[in-house]
Amino acid sequence: MGIGVSVFLIAVGAILAFATNVVVSGLDLTAVGYILMVVGAIGLIVALAVMNGFGVGGPRTTVVDDGYADPDVRRVVRRRTYVD
Repeated sequence: MGIGVSVFLIAVGAILAFATNVVVSGLDLTAVGYILMVVGAIGLIVALAVMNGFGVGGPRTTVVDDGYADPDVRRVVRRRTYVD
């Protein structure tokens, strides 16, 4: 679940919890709204944690060596950190 879906669930949950006065037999729309807001908040926290590199395995670093340098003396040409 991405950030957009999480924000959408929070918005729909807030509308159901706070802005509706509809009575449905056998269904409490206020409770459904609160459940959607909680699920959206959990999804948002997880999505932000994964984007910041706190996902499984942590951030990964790719090191590219200069292929023309002396094998005993290697230097890093560029270093990139990325998250899958």
